[in-house]
Amino acid sequence: MTAVSPHKTEPYQRLPEPMATLSAFAAMVKKEFIIQLRYPVEFVASFAQVFLIVVVLTLAGLMFSPNGVQAEADSDITGLVVYGFVLFMYLSDTLWGVGFNVRREQKQGTLEQLYMSPASKFAALASRVALTLLWTGLLSIGAAVLMSSMLGELPIHNGPLAVYILLMSLSGTFGTGFAFAALTLRIKEAANTAVNLIQFGFMIFCAPFFPFAALPEPLLWIAKAIPLSYCVDAFRSTLMGYPNGFPELAPIGVELSIVTLFGVAMPLLGFWLYRKAENQARHRGSLSEY
Repeated sequence: MTAVSPHKTEPYQRLPEPMATLSAFAAMVKKEFIIQLRYPVEFVASFAQVFLIVVVLTLAGLMFSPNGVQAEADSDITGLVVYGFVLFMYLSDTLWGVGFNVRREQKQGTLEQLYMSPASKFAALASRVALTLLWTGLLSIGAAVLMSSMLGELPIHNGPLAVYILLMSLSGTFGTGFAFAALTLRIKEAANTAVNLIQFGFMIFCAPFFPFAALPEPLLWIAKAIPLSYCVDAFRSTLMGYPNGFPELAPIGVELSIVTLFGVAMPLLGFWLYRKAENQARHRGSLSEY
């Protein structure tokens, strides 16, 4: 007879907490990429959609050029439109990819399954951020090349500081996406309308495609109350080399302080709001509601 060992063999090796979170994050990123690649028509159409938007918004932005629509525009106009468009792309994709994606998983029935597992809830949101960083980064580079070919030479100054402003802006934008994900758990299908309204409000008040000086005085005061406005102003003013009249909303030192505070505080606030909305949805049993 074969002796039976008194010790039971573990079916799997338990990972320490940091490694478990990292492993869950890697698996969720892989899942997001697989979903993206399973829809090749949508994959290709997103490129075409961006380039059509680029053409329309570029021509619209040229209306604010002193020379109007010409083959070559002033480099300041080029930077104003192109760099504002980059932040607009990230905000839009964050709202749809991070925030509204929660609603998509809720409709597919996978959200409740995810929250019944011991996987990190932060990793679930951060995995969507990773996809947005890569995908939107590629689209932004392609859009910037196309827009600069239409508008003229793209000004590039103060690279390290501009990278810092971009990172803080993206951090704050992702925090906004977390907060919108919390709102999505509450309002469900109405989130589709909400994200369109937020995008429209960003295009008006944060002036990504035109100078803030073009805004009427009442709208300018609203713009100054939105942290993303300072992200747009500081980012493009820095890369344009602070031409006369830029930055428009405040001195660059003040704008850097606002952008830094936004980049540090908004992810924490957004994730706290998301966890609070998630716990309330659990108690109501609405995580799986269609």
